[in-house]
Amino acid sequence: MTSTATAATATPADTPPPAPPQPSRRGVELVLLVAAVLISVCGYLGVGLVKQHAVPADAAGYGAGLGVLALLAHIAVRLRAPYADPLLLPIAVLLNGLGLVFIFRLDLETPDDQAAPAQLIWSAVGVALFTAVVVLLRDHRVLRRYAYLCATLALLLMVAPGLFPAVNGARIWVRIAGFSLQPAEFAKVLITVFFAAYLAANRGALAHTGRRVGRLRLPAGRVLGPIVTIWLLTVAVLVLERDLGTSLLFFAVFVVLLYVATGRTGWIAVGVLLAVAGAAAVGTVEPHVHGRVEDWLHPFAGIEAGKGPGQLAQSLFAFGAGGVLGTGLGRGGSPLIGFAMKSDFILSTFGEELGLAGLTAVFLLYALLVARGYRAALGLRDPFGSLLAVGLATLLAVQVFVIAGGVTGLIPLTGMAMPFLAQGGSSVITNWIIIALLLRLSDRARAPGPPDRDGAATGHPGLTDTGPRPLSTVGIGVSVPASRGAGR
Repeated sequence: MTSTATAATATPADTPPPAPPQPSRRGVELVLLVAAVLISVCGYLGVGLVKQHAVPADAAGYGAGLGVLALLAHIAVRLRAPYADPLLLPIAVLLNGLGLVFIFRLDLETPDDQAAPAQLIWSAVGVALFTAVVVLLRDHRVLRRYAYLCATLALLLMVAPGLFPAVNGARIWVRIAGFSLQPAEFAKVLITVFFAAYLAANRGALAHTGRRVGRLRLPAGRVLGPIVTIWLLTVAVLVLERDLGTSLLFFAVFVVLLYVATGRTGWIAVGVLLAVAGAAAVGTVEPHVHGRVEDWLHPFAGIEAGKGPGQLAQSLFAFGAGGVLGTGLGRGGSPLIGFAMKSDFILSTFGEELGLAGLTAVFLLYALLVARGYRAALGLRDPFGSLLAVGLATLLAVQVFVIAGGVTGLIPLTGMAMPFLAQGGSSVITNWIIIALLLRLSDRARAPGPPDRDGAATGHPGLTDTGPRPLSTVGIGVSVPASRGAGR
């Protein structure tokens, strides 16, 4: 009787105290959003004063439009994702606003091709879809049920441009009734959801079964086969359509998620070797890609031949002219680059007019955006959420690296759009969806509450998470703290 009473009195003392409530940081987010809008509006006014010697006539409308979009997004996050990371939304608004500023600046050089008004409309569509995702997607684990549907839709979206004429040597656009879309932009989110769901369900078999070849264990074909098949189909379609940039993006995300799911560093080495081999083969066989490789190897060949500098040479001249502090907003010569100055080469305008200092600030914004995505992955209890956060953050990281590397001459050009900065409706919409998903994932990672039970939410009873799961089980050798505050 005495021992029973002792056990009963000892039980409450042995129970760990509940984690203290964590601040939602929505006030911090609002302050940062105001700063992001003000910086963008000041840039818009500065361009008008330099180029037109007057305040732009539509400055008030531009500022009001960007401010309303930021406020609506903030309200959606405050109501539906109160514990989400407070930095993700302000960074996205600032990058989107800076993109509008520089597109407007370049519009002044091309009176017959005004892209800033359309970009603001596409930004509004992107924020509307951002709001829809934040409001309607209450639990990210629901997406796991639709993994194969996402893969099927991604394949259909990537096949669609093949039915339309090529543009600038690549079949990546769908043009209907005066509107143009780039379906591969939407497909990259869908294929990332599929990769994350499949690898989360099969991470144990991928890491511990199969044949060993040297120091690398190759998973069984029945486990690795479906995901490799889907990946090969997507890459084959993209290669046929000459969309090499997106195929490289898919490959990088696939390899990174495979490494994170298995914890096997050998996959990184295999991925790098396959990427180099594939790039060399395609660059040799495909004329369009071969031409870009030649431009990369010999950027000043046009000057030597008396034909004038090409786009890459003009881009390098722009970076050189910018120096450390830049020529000043609106005072650069980047419009000489040509038709791609508002998309592929808009980063050259940043480098010339804001200099190395401004360009570094932009890269730090992207780095912070990616880092917060990875941090959300560390705070999540379920493998699918962790892999999805890693995949979405990797999408942004690889895209920025590929584009920046192309316009600076580090790697051949790929024709992709800089996230949020470059002209392109499909790109800006997709990037807003990615931010919405990362916000939803970070809200789950930071919110207080009981441990997630993954099987109950996803319909996979064999994959139930009953408590804090070390992320080493999904390939990251860091353990999640017992508190739900991990990942702040």
